[in-house]
Amino acid sequence: QEPDTWYDHQLVGLEVRVDGEKVGEVIRVDHFPAQDLLIVKTEKDETMVPFVSVIVPEVNQAEGYLVVTPPQGLFMEVSDEN
Repeated sequence: QEPDTWYDHQLVGLEVRVDGEKVGEVIRVDHFPAQDLLIVKTEKDETMVPFVSVIVPEVNQAEGYLVVTPPQGLFMEVSDEN
């Protein structure tokens, strides 16, 4: 296995952290020609995170988490307009 290659089962269930805070958990990986997307279950919904090193700089399978440096707005709370 290459250093930056992961199988879906190694990623599903990992805690997703932004700035050290847990924001959700990987529930599945969707595969597309351009890139893979991590589907992250947050408290309110599901967020699609492009699985690229710029956005996911660290995967720590041993400790059960990955670090996401999201572009602005990716994990923004949806305003209470409903």
